[in-house]
Amino acid sequence: MADRFVPGELAAWAAVADQLEWDEPWTSLYEPEAQVGRWFAGGRFNLTASCVDRHVGLRGDQPALLWEGEPGDRRQLTYRELYDDMVLLAGALRGLGVAAGDRVALHLGWLPETVTAMLACARIGAIYTVLPTPLPAEALAERLADFRPRVLFTQDGAWRHGTILPLKARADEALTAVGGVQHTVVVRRTGVDVAWFEGDRWLHDLVVGARPGGASTEQGRASLDPEHPVLAVHLANRRDQTVSLLHGGATLIASALAVHRHGLAADGVFWCAGDISWLGAQSHGIYGPLAAGATAVMFEGTLDVPTRHRAWDIVERYGVATLLTTPTVVRQLRGWSHRPPARGVIASLRRVVTMAEPADPALSEWLRSDVGRGRISVADAWGQVQLGGIVTVDHPVETAALPDPGFAIVDEQGREVAPGERGELIMRRPWAGTMRSIEGSGADEVVRRHWHRPGAYSTYDRARRRPDGTLEFLGRIDKVVSVSGQLVSLGEVREVLLEQPFVEAAEVFERADPQLGRSLAAAVVLTPEAQADDAVARDLLDAVREVLGGLSRPRALAFVDRFGEELSTDTLRQALALLTAGAGDEPLYLTWDQLLTASAVRKS
Repeated sequence: MADRFVPGELAAWAAVADQLEWDEPWTSLYEPEAQVGRWFAGGRFNLTASCVDRHVGLRGDQPALLWEGEPGDRRQLTYRELYDDMVLLAGALRGLGVAAGDRVALHLGWLPETVTAMLACARIGAIYTVLPTPLPAEALAERLADFRPRVLFTQDGAWRHGTILPLKARADEALTAVGGVQHTVVVRRTGVDVAWFEGDRWLHDLVVGARPGGASTEQGRASLDPEHPVLAVHLANRRDQTVSLLHGGATLIASALAVHRHGLAADGVFWCAGDISWLGAQSHGIYGPLAAGATAVMFEGTLDVPTRHRAWDIVERYGVATLLTTPTVVRQLRGWSHRPPARGVIASLRRVVTMAEPADPALSEWLRSDVGRGRISVADAWGQVQLGGIVTVDHPVETAALPDPGFAIVDEQGREVAPGERGELIMRRPWAGTMRSIEGSGADEVVRRHWHRPGAYSTYDRARRRPDGTLEFLGRIDKVVSVSGQLVSLGEVREVLLEQPFVEAAEVFERADPQLGRSLAAAVVLTPEAQADDAVARDLLDAVREVLGGLSRPRALAFVDRFGEELSTDTLRQALALLTAGAGDEPLYLTWDQLLTASAVRKS
């Protein structure tokens, strides 16, 4: 290995790469090129060798996946069983004509079959994307038209909060508006009746057809360039501009493994409580644990079915040592509990890590003191889908071994600010998990946003340094939220509303939703001559749909008599979220005095 080129400041990445399986070793760790540079030049790679193959001999009987469905059914896949299933499905996909570079869409929830499909695609070099199960048919059709898959995976139905979502029916409706999909592979999950069309295949029938020789039918995994794309992530539609980020196999796995081993978990059973369509769940809930040879827990449904104790039951049942989730989920767990879980229930839990949004110090203290009683460590992680998931953890497992992204906080002119001052977070060192390429009409805007500072990646996040030198993340410069796995800009939705001639003021925010858990809502103040009624509400919401796409359309709208100056933007959004929680399709009619009262109640 003496002839390898390793820049000194990136030596930690070489140590991570040496923990992976290579078909041919790389010769140059990183070479600066354009925006993202080139990683692992000279090497050949397939992520399934690092995530599955190498574990079969050493830990073939160890559980790789522990899965639980919302109704309570359970399955376990050992590393050997996962290998066999992956090989069979890869062979079946090859039989359908899928080859390296082809595209496969996975309209699937948290199922073992989803992981098998992800790995099978990676094994043959196909590029996959996971499409959220709650997507309505119109939004699903838009995603399929953007991604252009050759094969679509879906389910007969999916369990969500005690009901069955008709996934196959939605997929059929979406496919009437989209061409190019040659085969639809259906997972039998709920047993509901589904319509059947030419090109439809049951997954169990498909793999039986590939089974005659069992795993011996393996044609060998594709040996790929380390940056060959393995998956695509769809970003928000920005005024009819589509954006998809493509992540490479070796780059994504290197990042996931580095973060898992050195940032998230020392050892033990790992559970990422997040939707599988979310890149963070794929990278840190599946790839990181598998690359580390760990056991990962997968849960299909929402954590309040059949009772609000479900999360703690899962921790106890599977001996979860590390839980990775979002502050929103933790807030729900705290709100659902009159008292913390009994000590025996969480005896295995040693670490909780939050990600995807700024952590509330009071929430972290509740985890540390009330839940853990001083026995568990609590950490907060930051990352982006553009960067392959998590980049940094405020209390990592091994600080020295986690690669350094070269963080700095700068003002609008790019000058580094003093400790304690707010600014934009930038990264001055390359990060392996960074997207390899960008597709869609909005690609140029993504490049402009993140690489407008020479020699640095602009995160578009605000932050400041605490007195101890650690970073405090203050949220997006342009606030974005995740809606069914798609990032939606609150600022852009607000701009569309303000463009309507009868809107004087507008605010957009997240709120509790009885069906989706969290959803988008809006509040507007109309001009004096406008009449607040159902027709105006429909016109406003439809305007957002037409400009930004269906998932950007708020699910609730409130008419407010005025917006005063007594409340900050964040406090106003919190008050609006409180008053609109659980609201349905009918518009609400609120007053500024109600918002002031709601804000006072929330503070008390």
